[in-house]
Amino acid sequence: MKKIHYALSLCLLFSSLNSMAQYVIKEADKQYEVFKYAEAISLYEQAYNKKATLHAAERLGDCYRLNNNYPQAEHWYAIATGMPGSKPENLLFYARALQNNSKYAEAKAQYQKFATADKTIAKEQKDVWIASCDSAISWMKAPAPLKIDNYKLLNSAKSDWSAVPYQGGMVFTSDRFTDKARQPKKHALFLHFDTRNTPDPLLNGWTGNDYLHLFYKPGNGDSVQLFPLKTGTDYHVGSASFTKDGNEAYFTLTRIPGKGSREKGKALTVNIEIYSSRKDASGNWSAPLAFTHNNVTAYSVGDPFITEDGMALYFASNMPGGVGGTDLYVCYRTAAGVWGPPLNLKELNTPGNERSPALTQNNILYFASDGRIGMGGLDIYRVALDNTGKTKGTIRNMGYPFNSPQDDFAFGLTEAGIAYLSSNREGGIGSDDIYAIAALPDENVPDIAKDTIHDIPIAKADSTATIPTGIDPKDNPVAVVPVPQKPKDSIPSSPNLPNIYFDFNKAEIRPDAQLLLDRVVKLLADSPGSIVEVGSHTDSRGSDQFNLVLSQKRAVSVTNYLVTKGVAKARVKAKGYGETKLLNNCANGVQCSEEEHKVNRRTEFKIVK
Repeated sequence: MKKIHYALSLCLLFSSLNSMAQYVIKEADKQYEVFKYAEAISLYEQAYNKKATLHAAERLGDCYRLNNNYPQAEHWYAIATGMPGSKPENLLFYARALQNNSKYAEAKAQYQKFATADKTIAKEQKDVWIASCDSAISWMKAPAPLKIDNYKLLNSAKSDWSAVPYQGGMVFTSDRFTDKARQPKKHALFLHFDTRNTPDPLLNGWTGNDYLHLFYKPGNGDSVQLFPLKTGTDYHVGSASFTKDGNEAYFTLTRIPGKGSREKGKALTVNIEIYSSRKDASGNWSAPLAFTHNNVTAYSVGDPFITEDGMALYFASNMPGGVGGTDLYVCYRTAAGVWGPPLNLKELNTPGNERSPALTQNNILYFASDGRIGMGGLDIYRVALDNTGKTKGTIRNMGYPFNSPQDDFAFGLTEAGIAYLSSNREGGIGSDDIYAIAALPDENVPDIAKDTIHDIPIAKADSTATIPTGIDPKDNPVAVVPVPQKPKDSIPSSPNLPNIYFDFNKAEIRPDAQLLLDRVVKLLADSPGSIVEVGSHTDSRGSDQFNLVLSQKRAVSVTNYLVTKGVAKARVKAKGYGETKLLNNCANGVQCSEEEHKVNRRTEFKIVK
């Protein structure tokens, strides 16, 4: 009888847990659907911990990806791609996260898996992905002699980007706290609000941070202050661009349209818009004037760049008729002061996203793109324009370390020749930081990519690869055969620090592993401030979910050992990958020897900071 009662109580417990998980998932989906990813993350993690489902893993990957948290995005897409029923798109997102985390060889493998799984992918697109991974390895092995410094006078622990000179100081965009209200973040994607519920004016639900605002840092050393625009919005403001005389400003902002723009009972997605303002003789800025081609309920326009004479406006938009996600456009102002039609810069745009255009005095156009051969995320490119605004010559990737495996965008150049770019690369102070380059390479930047994605000078990783027909190797300095990749942030494996291994179905530290772990302790002691990722794996035997749990136990076991040896717990990140990263073909259903399975029951160490 007791056994029957015990079985009944277990059934009731499991039923309760399933119901709770379903309830939390439902609430998480509600937040996800209205772009409140910060809240959705917490709920999906609760749901996954109660019941591991593909839906929760996919959504966690999506939320972290949309907030540019590449390590967590990689972690959850690794889980999702290893679960039954996972859609091919997860392989693509997993590949991108690996690329953003400098794991180019692994990213390349996932891109190839995705192209195999999704037969609709064009060969040209696959070539760009593969070429990006191969080329990045080459560029990082032979970095350009550039001095790039974190511009700490402007940066904070929040997101700081798009620095432009203004009256001897700098205007930039940030989501740091202000005295007036708590305000934004988001650059790599145009922000969308869902107005079934009016967005919180004190908190950006997308990121959980404040909204973006324009700030000014005077050149005389005074503290950072809000830029004195009277925007009339509680939401995003920034980035900005000024005419040479400093009397006209163009900037993006987000406003909630009037009730007449909303269809009753339906959600309304609000896009960003471009506005302008003029400064009068007293130094006061006028009320914002809407750009002619705004359409807040249909598409976004943003990233404005006004030329010095105020007669041309470059911007990015996802308006209908474009080539990809966001395209670059230019409008010319007539003598009557009216903006003409938006002209799509078709020679620059790709199926991906083009962003943050900036034109120098020498008619060199810099822009960011994630649709060309690049290191990962947005990369900065440059191309010369002729007197009519047409491109001449080659579109060039600025290479490494100008670009990084993460997002690099919002380039600007001062009259003194100092360049500024924005990036969320590793080693920064906040999520996005502003960087300064004292001496900018101009004419000697190597050719990286042609004007189209055809006949690309691809750097192949395997020794049997050939350079595409029609490209002469001597004229193409990046079309080289790189040596096999070793990620820049990895602790050397052998002989300095081999992996440690576990017995089948066990998470206990073996005696032979303790000696090796003591070497990790010494390495961390010799590198104050560094952080190590403990990445644990399993072989393929057992269910995918069981192996994820087992691998996490192994990672925690290693972490606990390091902590007992005096390593601060904050310096160790435990991450279990289950059977998602096998080192051989011993996958589910494949007959392998014990020795072959053993190599997969490992823990690897990687410095992440």
